[in-house]
Amino acid sequence: MRIVIGLLIAAIFLFSGCGTERSASDLGADSAKTTKAVPQNDSLAKSVSPSMQTVSLNQADSANAASQAIERKIIRNCNVTIEVASPGDSQRKVSSIAESHGGFVVTSEMSQQALQDKSKPQMTVSLVVRVPASQFDQVLQEIFALGTRIQDKTTGEDVTEEFIDLEARIRNQKALEAQFLDIMKRAGKIDDALEVQRQIAEVRTEIEKLEGRKRFLENQSALSTINVTLQTPTSIVNTAGFSYNVRSAFGDGVDVAAAIVLFLIRAAIGLLPIVVLIVLPAVLIARIVVRRTRRQRSEGAAAAAG
Repeated sequence: MRIVIGLLIAAIFLFSGCGTERSASDLGADSAKTTKAVPQNDSLAKSVSPSMQTVSLNQADSANAASQAIERKIIRNCNVTIEVASPGDSQRKVSSIAESHGGFVVTSEMSQQALQDKSKPQMTVSLVVRVPASQFDQVLQEIFALGTRIQDKTTGEDVTEEFIDLEARIRNQKALEAQFLDIMKRAGKIDDALEVQRQIAEVRTEIEKLEGRKRFLENQSALSTINVTLQTPTSIVNTAGFSYNVRSAFGDGVDVAAAIVLFLIRAAIGLLPIVVLIVLPAVLIARIVVRRTRRQRSEGAAAAAG
């Protein structure tokens, strides 16, 4: 029995030794494969890493530039004057252009101006258009295509620094308000509570003022303003000819005569109430007084004769 047990123990040691040698050989093979694979990966990393780093830097720079462009607040305005054949029709076209690009017309005004040569008066239409800042250039190009551009002026104001300053001031004021609210909760006296409440009201007023200015800058930078003036072409008149001078003199004479007639009519109309309300009653009263005086004299003379 002891011999059998000894043989079993020897077999167990033998098998365990073979398993250990196989594990060691497998581990050595795996480590060798890993050792061979690592240089290949290193070389690949060395060959690819510079281009990958360059692409990453370019992408990062473009991303930063895009974020900075988005964060900038720029107020853009334009004043443009265009000569068109029909200002009324062009006015409707400008409104359609603004609405098609997500904008709108703020104000629209039409006026007429008489020319020196007494010809057809010049018609002028003035519009104030608000359009998204991203569509500003496209809208301008479409408006320029309506007629002959004779004047335009584009201005831009970068208010990014002011906008960032407003955000910082609003955060500070809100933090101060939170501190005052915390103090308000711990105030033990009524006078202290009232004083803290007054401070909170001042801080809240300042916050509302800063937020109002911030909303104004956001609106002005998000929507650009275009002032459009549409007018009919100005006719060129020769003022050096004899016929023009005669027509001009005749026209001036007619204007003077019309002014005199209008003055007389206005004077008559202005004096009519005075005549009706003052002169006529005064004449009637005077006639009554004169008749009464004559009657009294005639009666006195008859009495003296009798």
